[in-house]
Parts: sequence; structure tokens; C-alpha cells
Amino acid sequence: MTRVMAVGVFDLLHAGHLHYMEQAKSLGEYLVVVVAHDDTVRKRKHEPVTGQDLRRRMVEGLKPVDEAVIGNPPDVPIFDILPAVKPDIIALGYDQEHAEERIRKSLEDRNLGHIKVVRVEGLSDDLDGTRKIIARILELSSTRKSQ
Repeated sequence: MTRVMAVGVFDLLHAGHLHYMEQAKSLGEYLVVVVAHDDTVRKRKHEPVTGQDLRRRMVEGLKPVDEAVIGNPPDVPIFDILPAVKPDIIALGYDQEHAEERIRKSLEDRNLGHIKVVRVEGLSDDLDGTRKIIARILELSSTRKSQ
């Protein structure tokens, strides 16, 4: 059985997230999604709108997802979760700012070169990201206020 691992924040679930999960699941039979720890989100992106436990529950409720786990806090190396997840493939979202070659090299350095790294296709929709959705809501709100 091919185990696929996908990673992300998944704050305010949207169609782009679902598409990512569908693409990741198509790479194997079992999909484990690592939902970013709240402290990691704060350090690398922004204050999360929804907490890690709710984000994990929401992601786990998506049909393509077999299991969802909360990732390590930022003070723990990101690769430390791999022994628990045991992926054969790491699926990266089209817009995730991960350097695939750097990840492959890090896997090789840890004797985990058997794990493949695959970037999945994006969704061709203008509202495929949380920030885009928030910007659209704010735009609509300001338009309605000025009418």
C-alpha cells in the first residue's frame, strides 16, 4: 500500500485544499495529512483563524483523507514526523514554497531517499487560496459599504 503525505495549514478550508487532497490521494492508496501546528503557523505565516485541533478535524473529514495529524511545533525539525507517518510519497501543493530539490537532498541526507517528492497540479480557479478568499470578502464588503 502506497502511503502519501500532504502538508499544510488548511486555515479556512476551500476548494483549493480539496483539490490538493484529491491530487495527493491519486498518488497512492492511503493519504495522511499533516496539519501545521498553531505555533508553526504563527512563526511562518500569520495568526491562525482556526485552531489546530479544529483544522485537523476539518481536514480529516474530507473524503480523500484517511488520517490527519497535527505537525510538530516549530522548534522540532520538520523531518522528525516522517517515522510516525511513514510516507512513500510526499505530495506538495502547487503553491507551497518548498524547494523540491532541497527536500530530496534532506531526505537523502537522512537515509530516506526512497521517499518520492511530487508537486501536484493547482486548481484553475481565482479563489484557490485562503488569502485570495479573504481579499475578495474584504473587496465585496467595501463595495457594499460604498453603495
